[in-house]
Amino acid sequence: MKTTIILAHPWHGSFNKAIMDTTVEQFKKMKKEYQIIDLNKENFDPVLREEELSLYSKGEFKDDLVKKYQMMLKDSDELVFIFPIWWFDLPAILKGFIDKVMLKNYAYIEGKYGLKGLLTNIKVTTVITTSEVPTWYLKYLVGNPIKRSFIQGTLKGIGIKNVKWLNSSYTTSGTDKRKKSFLNKVLVRFSA
Repeated sequence: MKTTIILAHPWHGSFNKAIMDTTVEQFKKMKKEYQIIDLNKENFDPVLREEELSLYSKGEFKDDLVKKYQMMLKDSDELVFIFPIWWFDLPAILKGFIDKVMLKNYAYIEGKYGLKGLLTNIKVTTVITTSEVPTWYLKYLVGNPIKRSFIQGTLKGIGIKNVKWLNSSYTTSGTDKRKKSFLNKVLVRFSA
């Protein structure tokens, strides 16, 4: 099995890309098998169009990348999401990835009391985000949209339970020292 890294940032000069590079370097050092889904560089179309929506409830799709991504995820026992928090939420491309890839009969089935997640092959997940606001602000003043909606809602609903969240605050305005300190946290996370 292997780790799948999902990068949802359009600019390869970003701190998100530096986080991914740090993660990859650590995996190479540990001889850990990994694969990368770089949604923007692969030109993933996040828009769920009418013809796709008509297939959605059947668990079917038209986009060839959906099949590729589903196979990659089924071949993984660990996930790493790396993305910026924009407008207190996921970037649209990551939301579209969830909408189009996490389909019925692949990522979940509908049970008597709600969704039953099927991606139970994924044993460990790390969600790494960047924001301009401090983490405490996200946690306490805006209701922690990443933890409550993405981690405890979306990911749990598709069977992904063991999730650790790391956030880099003041990413744009912060110092290089702050960024280096955060990259060290990333190294520590993946050193075991």
